[in-house]
Amino acid sequence: MITIYKQLKTPLFTTLSFTLLLLLSLSSCKKEVVQTLPEREWTLVWSDDFSGAAGSKPDNTKWSFDIGRGPGGDGWGNQELQYYTDRSSNVQLDGSGSLVLTARSESFAGAGYTSGRIKTKDLYAQAYGRFEARIKTPTGPGLWPAFWMLGSNIDAVPWPQCGEIDIMEQRGQHPSITYGSVHGPGFSGRTSISKAYALTSGRFDTDYHVYAIEWGVDFIDYYVDNFLYYRITPKDVDGEWVYNHPFYLLFNVAVGGNFVGFPTTGTPFPQSMYIDYVKVYKQL
Repeated sequence: MITIYKQLKTPLFTTLSFTLLLLLSLSSCKKEVVQTLPEREWTLVWSDDFSGAAGSKPDNTKWSFDIGRGPGGDGWGNQELQYYTDRSSNVQLDGSGSLVLTARSESFAGAGYTSGRIKTKDLYAQAYGRFEARIKTPTGPGLWPAFWMLGSNIDAVPWPQCGEIDIMEQRGQHPSITYGSVHGPGFSGRTSISKAYALTSGRFDTDYHVYAIEWGVDFIDYYVDNFLYYRITPKDVDGEWVYNHPFYLLFNVAVGGNFVGFPTTGTPFPQSMYIDYVKVYKQL
């Protein structure tokens, strides 16, 4: 059966209502947006609902693991503090239809924390479409959950030339704020193109929310709970637009790193990210 997802016309505006300090910290974000979006129809082409026995690993025909502290042992280029493992204590199905990635405070292989990071590299990649996941995120200073994508040509074309699309990343110390970003040549790391979206009520760690992008030849649109809050186009990029080839998916929970800072004595551990499903669509 072909599953159809229909995206209706949606007004685009932001709902940030924070202190002046937060507004100033976001002043470098791109603010140019489109007021309406043409109607789009999608067909589901790949998904995972994470069904399976409690304690089991995710489907190995769809997911593989990143292990360790990064290729150079430098915290994955971000000064992250965790060691990623494939242990069930860090990555497992919960038996109720969710994948659970858990960050723990423990000594392991020279690191002070462990966590999980999974990817579809060499198993599934796609250029353009709608990519979405329903997620409940962890909370606490120094926690960095993310749902993101990397160019599948990364082995031949190193980061950031391969491109990176961050569908969702959060600072655990700010549980009502999420970010959508892109990284590429000339705009990576601290100079990435990014925008924050804040809930007007509630928190991302107390309930599930749907994070998505809709990606075309000349745009990437960012959604939270089907609300379009940001559009990035080639004119917003101070460099080369490298979003014209297949990308693969990743989920992880980092501990520490340049984006979030260090955990504190008040950071609760263990902390888990729950992923109810992930779905990928192509436009009809």
